[in-house]
Amino acid sequence: MRTHYPRTRHLPWSPGATADDLRITDLSGLRGREVVVTEKLDGENTTLYADGLHARSLDSAHHPSRTWVKALQARVGHAIPVGWRVCGENMFARHSIAYDDLESWFYGFSVWDTDGRCLGWDRTVAFLRGLGVPVPRVLWRGVFDERALRALRLDLGRQEGYVVRVVDGFGAHEFGGRVAKWVRAGHVRTDTHWMHAAVVENGLGPGAALWAVRSGVAVDAAALEEAVGLPGEGDPRAVALFDAAGRSGDDRLVGVLATLLHSGRRARLAARLAGVVGMPLARRVADLVGLHPALHRPYPDEDRRAGLVRLSHAADLGLLHAVARVTAATDEAREQVEWSALHAEDVAGLDEQALREAFAELPADAAVRCRAEAREAYARGRIGGVEEAVAATWRWRSGAFPKLIQTVGPAGSGKSTFARGLPGVNAYVSLDDLREARGSRADQRANEAVLREGLDRLDKALAGGGTVVWDATSLNKQQRSLVHAIAHRRDALITHAVVLVDEDELIRRNAHREHPVPPEVLAAQLRRFGPPYPGDAHRTWYIGAGGTVEEEI
Repeated sequence: MRTHYPRTRHLPWSPGATADDLRITDLSGLRGREVVVTEKLDGENTTLYADGLHARSLDSAHHPSRTWVKALQARVGHAIPVGWRVCGENMFARHSIAYDDLESWFYGFSVWDTDGRCLGWDRTVAFLRGLGVPVPRVLWRGVFDERALRALRLDLGRQEGYVVRVVDGFGAHEFGGRVAKWVRAGHVRTDTHWMHAAVVENGLGPGAALWAVRSGVAVDAAALEEAVGLPGEGDPRAVALFDAAGRSGDDRLVGVLATLLHSGRRARLAARLAGVVGMPLARRVADLVGLHPALHRPYPDEDRRAGLVRLSHAADLGLLHAVARVTAATDEAREQVEWSALHAEDVAGLDEQALREAFAELPADAAVRCRAEAREAYARGRIGGVEEAVAATWRWRSGAFPKLIQTVGPAGSGKSTFARGLPGVNAYVSLDDLREARGSRADQRANEAVLREGLDRLDKALAGGGTVVWDATSLNKQQRSLVHAIAHRRDALITHAVVLVDEDELIRRNAHREHPVPPEVLAAQLRRFGPPYPGDAHRTWYIGAGGTVEEEI
């Protein structure tokens, strides 16, 4: 059944309301509720279904400006459940505002289910992202505050206005009180209606290449390289062979980027991509790049299930094998990938949502430890499900174990600044501090003695309980393993605090540090840097250039 999008009422202070428009006179449907405010885009209201689309009018006729969005619906319609509808703005044609940096020619702003309910905002964003459809820019979010909304300042030459809606879902009959808009005065500034004029396309920005891939468009390798700031560094031939196996949204983008950039250095890719696509997606791409070559090599069959279960915590096994297939250089490597894929069909990790619910009542650190121990027990075949996981992890439920936070990252990435800002730290072991106590932070000649002293202090600190920070570069698995050996002996919860900062920014920071490292030393660190994978510790924090945790696994 086709349903037209309801008219959105104007807020009382909206200057763009005309005599024909409706105003919201009672704000009780917004007051006291969390709301999200998004930019109101100047396009054509359009609704997508599993089997078609229409503009605001249910019998909207063909128009050249609707050709592109029809192609979009043809690509993503299979992923829209029957009876659902996706409402948004067709931005292909220029109306009153000329856009030159759009992420797509279609933005979604609401999704409605078969019961006629509008999904909550966070679920809407996730659903649309899975289709490969962006949402309008969020301008503000919080508990409804009229003064804060009145204080919003827009560029009225480039922005039409804003829309405010409750974050929670709501029924169609509640729409009038849950959604409202503010529109600039004299919004329509053209003499001829856009539908009766020649179609002038709005402009797309570099990020549009990312959303095109998410929505299923054939990959333009050069545009994708440009979008992520790595021109000429990809492998167009490999990505042309990549089989997304019906995936869309972030999953498709992750697989495509990992295939395109499969020969890059993992740490560099993670840091560079984080500034473009966000840390979680960047980390997924980089981990596929780092892990897929392992599938090209022989692996003992008796250990294969456990290995694949562990890999499933770090990467999507389907995407991992898809990347490995197209990057395999020999027949033997291809055979190894197919053999691994055959085994992977029978591998499933523990239900993460059920695992979280099983330990939800525990203190945070105890819950993290129990989930991590359960995953490892499952990989080893010692337990078969979540119920057994609860019984198998009884010894850590009290949280009575020491905690180790191990920083990971090159010099100047901000490890120490982050670590020294952590609350509740009982002991702090810094290799730089130990060198300085010997006369110079930069003196690397006594590294072996400094390391021994640091490990001895770590052992004593963990024996005393509480939270202990190990502040060192910990660039590779071997360096991290020395610390892990002591942590395991003391039955500590291990957290990796991995700092990922783009190399250009690291070089800039190093030049302005109070204690800079020689450029050649920093360059050598960057070459050696191999960040840990999810599962290498009980918990991993991924920290960006801003010094905050951007993803926790």
